[in-house]
Amino acid sequence: MIDFKVDKIKNVAIIMDGNGRWAKQRAHERVWGHIRGSSVVSNIVEAADDVGLKSLTLYAFSTENWSRPEFEVKTLFKLLKKFLLKERERIIKNQIQFKVIGDISKLPAATISLVKELEELTENFKGLKLSFAFGYGGRDEIVKAVNKLVSAGEEVTEESISRSLFHPAIGDIDLLIRTGGDQRVSNFLLWQIAYAELYFTNTKWPEFKDCEFIKILETVECRERRFGAIEEAESLESTKCLAKTNHNLY
Repeated sequence: MIDFKVDKIKNVAIIMDGNGRWAKQRAHERVWGHIRGSSVVSNIVEAADDVGLKSLTLYAFSTENWSRPEFEVKTLFKLLKKFLLKERERIIKNQIQFKVIGDISKLPAATISLVKELEELTENFKGLKLSFAFGYGGRDEIVKAVNKLVSAGEEVTEESISRSLFHPAIGDIDLLIRTGGDQRVSNFLLWQIAYAELYFTNTKWPEFKDCEFIKILETVECRERRFGAIEEAESLESTKCLAKTNHNLY
């Protein structure tokens, strides 16, 4: 049982990296790491729900990952389908709102149907907002949001772009975690992580446990978040309102 509950950190995103390297270190094919890593997802989702996160967004497959070997790509497709079949009941039981963001048009038809069915079934659930970024690219998301506004004849503003993203309900990301040791954001949620706290761990995804996840949340909860102000602020919106008020005084 997890006693810890989040306070300031509500929206978390994770780049699940290190699967292939973890497998190669053990003289296995890269796909073995993805298979092992897929078993970690359920525990992290459960922990995120237990500590009271509002949203958890997982980077499963990027637009750049299409450059990987065909067998590896197809394995990732199969793992997504397996997750949907295995976790469907638990997602529904825990009132988790499930969504896939990105281009899933090249997934097998049966998997697309499973995704759409679960999205529709859970769209009004009030629990954790769980998003899988699959066939996703941050720049692509922003471009599509702007084109959507232009086509509709709407003014392009920060607020209108935010409303036009793939999943506006997740809001601004408070914490971005990357496993595997690399320290970059890799075109993930570029708009949403503008003021996110960043945490890079050397632990590769297949070895990432819920206890480390909780420890990271506890650590980041202690950070002072100022959002451009000189003292700790409640949110980016609060400092933007203060900045607008102060700007009008000059």
